[in-house]
Amino acid sequence: MRKVLVVDDEDSIRSSLSLLLKSNFTVCTAQDGQEALEVFDKESPDIVLLDLMMPRLDGIETLKRLRELNTVVPVIMLSAANTVKSAVQAMKLGALDYLNKPFDVEELTSLIIDTLDSSQLIAGQRDLELHKKQETSADCGRLVGKSAVMKDLYEQIEQVAVNDTTILISGESGTGKELVAKRIHDLSKRKDKPFVAINCAAIPETLIESELFGHEKGAFTSAIEKRIGHFELANGGTLFLDEIGELSLPVQVKMLRFLQEQEFFRVGQSTPTRVDVRILAATNRDLESLVKEQKFRQDLFYRIHVIHLELPPLRDRFQDIPPLVEHFLEKFANSYGERKLVFSSDALDTMREYEWPGNVRELENVIESLLALAPNDEITPADLPARLKSKKNISPVQLSVFDGSMSFEQAERKFEMEMILKALKRTNYVQTRAAELLGISRRILKYKMDKLGITEGLDQSQPESNEQEVSSDAVGEE
Repeated sequence: MRKVLVVDDEDSIRSSLSLLLKSNFTVCTAQDGQEALEVFDKESPDIVLLDLMMPRLDGIETLKRLRELNTVVPVIMLSAANTVKSAVQAMKLGALDYLNKPFDVEELTSLIIDTLDSSQLIAGQRDLELHKKQETSADCGRLVGKSAVMKDLYEQIEQVAVNDTTILISGESGTGKELVAKRIHDLSKRKDKPFVAINCAAIPETLIESELFGHEKGAFTSAIEKRIGHFELANGGTLFLDEIGELSLPVQVKMLRFLQEQEFFRVGQSTPTRVDVRILAATNRDLESLVKEQKFRQDLFYRIHVIHLELPPLRDRFQDIPPLVEHFLEKFANSYGERKLVFSSDALDTMREYEWPGNVRELENVIESLLALAPNDEITPADLPARLKSKKNISPVQLSVFDGSMSFEQAERKFEMEMILKALKRTNYVQTRAAELLGISRRILKYKMDKLGITEGLDQSQPESNEQEVSSDAVGEE
């Protein structure tokens, strides 16, 4: 039975409504707004009948609080005072209807039933739309992919988004570092505040300090007016610094000061400016190597390296190519007359075998090019750009077999060794996780490691329980 919460400071109103409605509904009551919030949290009613004039917390303020707790539960306002102003205010705050006392019980009952039926239908449609969206859209905001490495990334994003910790996002060009930063912002408590992105590599060294921190009028020859920098533009929100490894050493010093003190000086300013900004940084360069070369400050590196998210290149998640293709076809559909392309299995195989040096961004460009230029709607390998079919994109092991410099057995051994080493490195040399990543049992992994003589990184691995010697059965499972 559906539940109605009656909120009114008059005992007679609460008693009469409880008596009249109990044949159709479960009724709970509260004598003022403060009690109503407690009962609402405990009972989770399907609809609320809310009196306007009450002590402690009036109906309008109670409605505001209810909307903070639940944005969809229907609320019907009840009042002995027939004022247009109150009715308009209640409607603006999300009240569904407004009834004057005394009211007709049959009319009220009918209104409650109609409201609950309508809200149930709307909720059902909303759930269906959400389910469809979850099935067809990107798996984590605008990030697309269902491979194991991407699922791990999604979990990491959700874990780190809730706190204000500084995060370093690394990955090759085109892997989606800004999309990850935007997703972190959208999942954080700063989601309603600005997300400001700046590419540090795209701005000349002479201008980057002014772009980041702003400048005062007259600070230099061309400073004809005061300028607000990206730090102030992002106040309350998130500042995303792409290609942070390109910052000059003097700017790195100012960046370090901000991370330590949460304040900075505009160019030409004598007093510091304080802002509340979360920093997300990204790079496609090896910052540790830059530190060794004294091109990046070690203290700044440790400040931005509190949490590190590493984005996998597309060649390491080739399983995601089909959903990415569908995503980009949908993205560009309106621009190309709703054209529908269908990729043959051979075309998809060719795309999976390609190395994708430009990663997801390169794949996006290929799909748009095919939408614009492909003569037929069915895409075969012949329609793909020449570079995707070039022998240059065949792995060195394959080329060695094809030119006769390596036997098939030698190539097979080399390939297995490379795959196992990559899996071990990616899982921090935890053999159980590496086996899961490769889709084999841990016993088979251990057998293959012994057979190939792989000992690299084993001193870094964590002790694993239930260690067993590989039996002769493992050979049969190979």
